[in-house]
Amino acid sequence: MSTVGLLKRVLRTKPTVVTRAFFWKIKHNTEREDICLKIGRYKKSGWFNVPEEVENTQPKSELTLDHEEFEALIAFLQESYAPFKQGVKAFIPLDRPFEATNAAQIKALFSLPAKADLVRFILDNEIIPAELEEGLRQARRVRAVKEFRAMLEDDLVEQRWQKWFEQNSWVLGSEFVRILDERRIDTRNISDFLMEAYDGFLDVVEIKRPGGGMQFWAATMDHGNWVPSTDLIKAITQSSRYLHEIELEANSNKFLASVGGVKTVKPRCVLVFGRSAGWTAEQAEAYRILNASFHNITILTYDHVLARAERIVDIGERFAADSTAPCGPAAPRSNLDDGGWDDLESLR
Repeated sequence: MSTVGLLKRVLRTKPTVVTRAFFWKIKHNTEREDICLKIGRYKKSGWFNVPEEVENTQPKSELTLDHEEFEALIAFLQESYAPFKQGVKAFIPLDRPFEATNAAQIKALFSLPAKADLVRFILDNEIIPAELEEGLRQARRVRAVKEFRAMLEDDLVEQRWQKWFEQNSWVLGSEFVRILDERRIDTRNISDFLMEAYDGFLDVVEIKRPGGGMQFWAATMDHGNWVPSTDLIKAITQSSRYLHEIELEANSNKFLASVGGVKTVKPRCVLVFGRSAGWTAEQAEAYRILNASFHNITILTYDHVLARAERIVDIGERFAADSTAPCGPAAPRSNLDDGGWDDLESLR
């Protein structure tokens, strides 16, 4: 290894101090050749201008960059000097938009406290194309479905499930527009969710944890029929009580104000209870008959909810196994287009 090709330039000179930059090449035994940079502020002296004496002066400050550091500095100057000169303190290089270092700047933009102004700015300037917006929504739902599946593997408490449903109310279907802030019906009854339906009226969603030892069907059949378990009967009774109490409060100005003016006329309830993975065809038929006996309550198992979510995001066939069909017999294969799955999968 040897040092060759010294090149220097005065960057600035003052009465007692001069700033100089030095280039030099370092040859290695291989074909590799490094270029290094040294920048220093030196006190002037009577013999400072003698070239061979430069290295013997006493600098006020000095910095030496090796080859890798020097190339990084060049890249930094090329990328950042012009934008910074124009007053830009953070920017995303369009030739390398997807580097990890850019994520912090994008997050900073979307973390601004003025959310309404940010949304208006994005919409007015059409910053997010429709296909990107739809792709993000789809990717978010795919991730939620996978989270749901993982949660089913654990015996989670009811509050964890309430949080998931609150964050993913789309899974309950298009009949619901939004979750209301209020959950209290009266002083004694608090539902899991009060919902505004697509027709503008109030409905109820009640969920029970899928585990905890609660079974959908009774342990023994009655006269050859599958009948609801005691736990399911209690949950149905509780849901019916909620609907009754809501109708009693329908004309209460206080209740109407608490639910944001959403009117109450013949409310309905969706009850999410238990598991149906591995049901027989007879149990699936019994479930159908059971649901048909109620005019204002719909019972869904967690596996029904999962199947609905997978159908919404069109990934059911990706996960479903014939031996674990959620509702007894295997559902018919979807004829929806599978295109774009790989792209969405990469957005997780």
